[in-house]
Amino acid sequence: MTVQPGGDVPRKSSGPQALLRRWGPLAAIVGLMVLVFAMGWQRYLSFEVIGSNYDALKAFIADHLVLALLIYVAIYVIVVALSLPGGLVMTVAGGLLFGWLLGSVATVVGATIGATLIFLIAKSSLGEALAAKAGPWLEKLRAGFKENAVSYLLFLRLVPIFPFWLVNLAPALLGVPLGTYVIATIVGIIPGTVAFSVAGAGLGSVLEAQSASHAACLAAHPAGGEAACPYQIDTSALVTPQLLAAFVLLGVVALIPVAYKKWSKRNA
Repeated sequence: MTVQPGGDVPRKSSGPQALLRRWGPLAAIVGLMVLVFAMGWQRYLSFEVIGSNYDALKAFIADHLVLALLIYVAIYVIVVALSLPGGLVMTVAGGLLFGWLLGSVATVVGATIGATLIFLIAKSSLGEALAAKAGPWLEKLRAGFKENAVSYLLFLRLVPIFPFWLVNLAPALLGVPLGTYVIATIVGIIPGTVAFSVAGAGLGSVLEAQSASHAACLAAHPAGGEAACPYQIDTSALVTPQLLAAFVLLGVVALIPVAYKKWSKRNA
C-alpha cells in the first residue's frame, strides 16, 4: 500500500510484488494442471486402477488408517483445486475403502478445502479485476447473486448438471463472501457425497469378483496379457435417473426461498 501526497487514502500498490501476490497462485494452479495432464497422472484416477490395487490399499488402510485418511484428503484437495476429472471416482473410492460414513466425512473435508482454495485464488486474481470493470448489467447480476447466495449455491451444488469446477469459480467472480461460500459448499455436497459413498461401500464384492475373473483370464491367456484380459468395472449403475431426479428436486427446494422473496416483493 502507498499513500498519495497530501492525503490519507491508501492506494493498492501495482509493483512486482503486488502482481506476484495477485497472479502467482493462479499461475501456479495453471502450471500444475498442465504438468498433471502432460504426465498423464489423471489416468490413475480410475476404478480400474483402484480395483487392481484393492487388496493392497485395504491392507495399507488396516495398518495405517489415519495416514491413509490424510493421504486421501490431500489427493481430493489436489483433484478439486486442479479441476481434475476424477471427483466421482474419488468419492466412490472413499466409500469403498473407508466405509460410507468415514469416507463421506473425508470427502466433504477434502472437497471443501480444495473448493475453497480455488475460490480464494480466483477471487483475488480475477474477482477484483472483474468487479472493477463490471458494467451495470454485471453489477446487477453480482448484487442479485450475493443477495440470495446460499440458495443459488445450494442449487448449483445439488444439481449434478453443473461441473464442480464451474461452481467453484462462479461465486468468486460474482462476489460471494467466503463464509457463505464455505457453508453452502459443505451443505450442498453432503447429499451427493453420502449417496455415492454408500454406493461405493457396496462395490467391494464386485471388485473381488472382477479381480478373480481377471486373474483367471491372465492365467488362461499368459501371452495376451492386459490386452487380452482388460480389467473393467461397470459402474453405470451408480448414476441412475432416479438419483439424478432426486438431486434436481433438492436443487428446486433450495430455490424456494428465492422464489418466495421475489413473489413477496412483487405483491407487497
